[in-house]
Amino acid sequence: MSETKTALITGASGGIGEALAYRFAKNGYDLILVARSEDKLKAVAHAADLFEVTSTVIPLDLQARDAGATLEAAVAGKGLTVDVLVNNAGFGATGAITEGALDEQLGIIDLNCRLLTELSIRFGKGIKARGEGGVLNVASTAAFQPGPYMAVYYASKAFVLSLSEAMNQEFKGSGAHVTALCPGPVRTGFQERAEFDASMGLTRLPMESAESVARLGYEGFAKRKAVVIPGAVNAVMARSAPFAPRGVLLSMVETLQKKKARPHA
Repeated sequence: MSETKTALITGASGGIGEALAYRFAKNGYDLILVARSEDKLKAVAHAADLFEVTSTVIPLDLQARDAGATLEAAVAGKGLTVDVLVNNAGFGATGAITEGALDEQLGIIDLNCRLLTELSIRFGKGIKARGEGGVLNVASTAAFQPGPYMAVYYASKAFVLSLSEAMNQEFKGSGAHVTALCPGPVRTGFQERAEFDASMGLTRLPMESAESVARLGYEGFAKRKAVVIPGAVNAVMARSAPFAPRGVLLSMVETLQKKKARPHA
């Protein structure tokens, strides 16, 4: 790169977000790191120093209703320009949709969909106008089929994939682009927050590392790919899901995700 570019990464305090921060730093990008925990963000920024880049930490509760405007103002106030937006922040919850906490279910939509869309518009406008860089949205292989017992999470990731592909089409000819990163199960703190249970079949599936997902995600973004699905098995399963009989597919996903009742002692 002829000059230093800057990547803004949400949910950068751990997991895929942290791994993406190191991957962008390794490739010469300055960083804007955003998440709730200032201490964790500072630790990531300190580790990124190894790559001789500049890291700016912005601690922020991204679920707050005014988070998008607050973040845009904070970035502008520091005189920074976002060349690449990485929308990584998100979470999920397990259990029947009618039995979970309503605030939690709506919170998934707020963070995974509403905020991602808001930031894509706020920062994507400048990215498209400058004609370089782009947006990297972290979706999931969950985007390719409905997900009983994680229904809102799966639907939110289908939204992210659809939005990303549409935005990428709109960006064509501008020089900028949009990539959707769709990993399968990854070893992060996601499972703990989503309250995964050992009785769920999903917990016995092989999991990728956040570092591997970040590497493949960055490489796909650099190659201007519209959709990146890390792992050959994940890619085959995700791409074949739309062609599977719907009833069979729904039953299979339900079996993987429904928590099994434990026998009374």
